[in-house]
Amino acid sequence: MSRKPRFVRTTIIAVRRGEQVAVAGDGQVTLDRGIMKNNARKVRRVAGGTVLVGFAGGAADALTLLERFEARLEKHPGQLERASVELVREWRMDRALRRLEA
Repeated sequence: MSRKPRFVRTTIIAVRRGEQVAVAGDGQVTLDRGIMKNNARKVRRVAGGTVLVGFAGGAADALTLLERFEARLEKHPGQLERASVELVREWRMDRALRRLEA
């Protein structure tokens, strides 16, 4: 019986202490039990280096959400919470976005 390969995702971890934040994720992209890439950048700076984001899940889906998040940050500069809420609102309302695995 043929088995369809499954993607295994990574969890991003963030720690905050006072005003300092650390965000980390491994660099592995896996397909089933094999490592497809071992040096992916899953934590990035956006909005001119003022916002730190990390993503896990399907790589293409995560990059799609990252692009949309950056667009929201450009639309609402300096308003991280508002940009986040706008993205979540769009994610919940858009049928295609709801199917993303990131």
